[in-house]
Amino acid sequence: ENLGAQLIKEVASETSDEAGDGTTTAIVLTQALLAEGLKNITAGANPKAIQRGMLKASEVVVAALKKGSRPVKTREEKAQVATISCNDRRIGEMIAEAMEKVGHDGAITVEEGKSAETTLEVVEGMQFDRGYVSPYFVTDAERLEAVLEDCFLIITDKKVSVMSDLLPLLEKTAQTGKPLLLIADEVDGEALATLVVNKLRGTLKVAAVKAPDFGDRRKELLEDVALLTGGTVISEELGYKLDRAGLELLGRAKRVVCDKDYTTIVGGAGDKRAIKKRAESIRARIAETTSDYDKKKLQDRLAKISGGVAVISVGAATETEMKAKKAKVEDAAHATRAGVEEGMIPGGGAALLRAADSLGEFSGGDEDERTGGLIVRRALEAPIRQIAVNAGFDDSLIVQKVRSTQDGLGFDAATGEFVDLFKAGIVDPLKVTRTALENAVSIVGTILMTEVVVADLPKPKETTAASPVGAEEMY
Repeated sequence: ENLGAQLIKEVASETSDEAGDGTTTAIVLTQALLAEGLKNITAGANPKAIQRGMLKASEVVVAALKKGSRPVKTREEKAQVATISCNDRRIGEMIAEAMEKVGHDGAITVEEGKSAETTLEVVEGMQFDRGYVSPYFVTDAERLEAVLEDCFLIITDKKVSVMSDLLPLLEKTAQTGKPLLLIADEVDGEALATLVVNKLRGTLKVAAVKAPDFGDRRKELLEDVALLTGGTVISEELGYKLDRAGLELLGRAKRVVCDKDYTTIVGGAGDKRAIKKRAESIRARIAETTSDYDKKKLQDRLAKISGGVAVISVGAATETEMKAKKAKVEDAAHATRAGVEEGMIPGGGAALLRAADSLGEFSGGDEDERTGGLIVRRALEAPIRQIAVNAGFDDSLIVQKVRSTQDGLGFDAATGEFVDLFKAGIVDPLKVTRTALENAVSIVGTILMTEVVVADLPKPKETTAASPVGAEEMY
């Protein structure tokens, strides 16, 4: 019974996964394409030809959109893209500031705040989600953090339980007078107890954390930490033994901060050229992978090695408001990143309306193919029509006026005026609009080609037992 809704959800989900935003545009386009497509097929048009025409037309439109896009470079342009997505200028400015500080590859994390105010905190350096293994390592009792300044790092994939494994390295680092961070697969037993005792006695400034992630990803992240700090992963697979390692295998960092959940390494002593080369290698893997899960993990890894994590803590008065606001901020962050990737186009449905004019010369192989192109052309009016209707204006009049104005001008639904959309900051990321259109055309083409759909048989509605009308007369 809810098959149509499920298909619409599929379009929205695909668009959100790929571009991070644009779900509303995708839904409006899908509805318009489907209504026109079904009408023509009912009238006897060939579904395959209609589908071909729609696909060809969408390619022409995407080319026109790319031609009219502008790069997103300045902080103000990033703020414009984010503001349009979340409809909040302050959050738009915050996202632009976050992106300026951590860079395009840096991570922007959105989390639920503990107050009613939305705040931005930028964590410099590399951060991973593993905290200290014992609270006895805390050096700042007020903030419950273990802070190590100008320290050495032991990075190993070995489980450390016996003190004899660590003793030679501990003695060498103690002689330098510098603090020490141990990152290992596991730290427990005698080794952990001895480290805690030495820390409490003041013999050694030390902290220990578990290695981040699992399996092969753990190895890769340990290698990244080693590269960032100029150290080496002490692994028996690579021919290194912990009890025979020298100071030359240890990493160095200006500052390390560990709390119960996270470890942040700032000012690693790694070779900048080697780090840049590793980042390029990860980017290449992101481009090649087809798995969304792998892509996300690689992007997180790239963000860590690129040195920057921005945390936006969303504040709200109620839990319902918090969830809605958090989703808005996440969409805006994705939209801004998409804008930086492929550029921005005029918003408010104007870019799609103008791109529809590029189909004026569209000529398919036969009449039904041309009909497919015409369906796309009509559907491209749907977003601007919906915006006009939502704002209480005559949609046909708005479409006519926007078509008659020059490029770059469009309708501002908030003021009811026709303005330069780029100057007014009413812009959309090209990637978001392109993805919404491509996914809408793809799913509608599939539906039109499918004569039968398989659905769950709806359960019969339960009826309460009641006496038939007039039954009492039988007695």
